[in-house]
Amino acid sequence: MPPPSGTRAVWLDRGMNVCDRYFKSGAHRTLLPARAQVRMRVITIGIDPHKSSHTASAIDGAGHKTGQRRFVVNAGTFGQLIRWREQWPERRFAIVGAGGLGRTLAQQLAAAGEDVVDVPSTLSARARLLATGGDRKTDPADALHIAQVALFRTDLRKVTPEDQSTILRLLTERHNDLVNERTRAVNRLHAVLRDLLPGGAPTRLSADKAAALMKGIRPVTATDNCRRDIARDLSADLRRLDR
Repeated sequence: MPPPSGTRAVWLDRGMNVCDRYFKSGAHRTLLPARAQVRMRVITIGIDPHKSSHTASAIDGAGHKTGQRRFVVNAGTFGQLIRWREQWPERRFAIVGAGGLGRTLAQQLAAAGEDVVDVPSTLSARARLLATGGDRKTDPADALHIAQVALFRTDLRKVTPEDQSTILRLLTERHNDLVNERTRAVNRLHAVLRDLLPGGAPTRLSADKAAALMKGIRPVTATDNCRRDIARDLSADLRRLDR
């Protein structure tokens, strides 16, 4: 909702400074609906995560910066962030790449009961471009832009704590990796045995079948000796995967 007509007229005469004083005075809050007033009190903390450090920038509901800090990544980083954020009882976090480089931090915050949203890197880059008119990157500025994107966008993905479904997905991916690895080992073993045995190895090859076949192999050349050694290694890999 726009400020009163009198303030609007003065703003046209004296510029943006009057408008800034109007918002800083808190007079606009009497004109906002209850939900908007709650949102104005919430501090948004934008975080730009990196391997060696995380930079956090906090802004209020009007977009003004209220705090900024850089955290070196180590065993105590999360505890330091938790203590730093306690100065703002009403808060939410915005992390760029919460599904990638920022996953660990985002999950730690979500598990601690914090409100966390994922800011796509494309949106933070666009905010940086609009703010500076160029592509120059600094961690403090990026953290500020991440917080500003979260303040004005309502369609950002909310980060939820990982649960049993995540465990099932990880186990499924691991099972698929092992199946693919076994298939590659069997195919490679077939190829090596084909050069050592007339007619090659039978289908449905296993580690035990391969070991039995190799007992009858008598290499003649150094190349065949190398092939036999590789076949033994592949057979050992197959035995490990079949456990």
